[in-house]
Amino acid sequence: MSPEAAPADEQLMQAYAAGDARAFEILYDRHHLRLWRYVYRSIGEPASADELAQEVWFSVARAGPRYAPSAAAPDRPVARFSTWLFTLAHHRLVDHLRARRPHASLEAEGEDGERLADQLPADSGFGPVRRIESKQQAEHLLAALDALPAAQREAFLLQAEGGMSVVEIAEATGVGLETAKSRLRYARTALRRTLEVMA
Repeated sequence: MSPEAAPADEQLMQAYAAGDARAFEILYDRHHLRLWRYVYRSIGEPASADELAQEVWFSVARAGPRYAPSAAAPDRPVARFSTWLFTLAHHRLVDHLRARRPHASLEAEGEDGERLADQLPADSGFGPVRRIESKQQAEHLLAALDALPAAQREAFLLQAEGGMSVVEIAEATGVGLETAKSRLRYARTALRRTLEVMA
């Protein structure tokens, strides 16, 4: 199948909902690695990342009959497939953290005014990492990603791995548009500074 003839994700999801198992396989092949990287870089544990990513794909499979990429069905998910997929992953990560930290409310604000749910850690190999020239540079940049506030890392990774727009990131993480923009801007600025130091 030529790239021009490849069906869009939304068409594949609708085909899967109609009973085409091969359509689900194509979707999985297209997105599984980006999804796994997002989950892994959010929690840093390969075994847990495998399990959580698998749970997200199970959710996708179960939701197949209800998936709708347009506003034609108000009781169904409405989103670009990749946005919907990464939003499912975000919510699964929140659930995972809730289970690991039963003593802390995800809705409670900390001293910095941020909710725990907004502080999922996530670093990414997007953008600057693709331009690095050595293993040492990669290690420095990943360390810089680790040093970002968790909410900034997550916003950066949702855009990097999930291909989500600022509006989609704001919706997925439950924050305002300006907050999502600020998080991305601060993350990019910090990473750019790291690259300048390494140059």
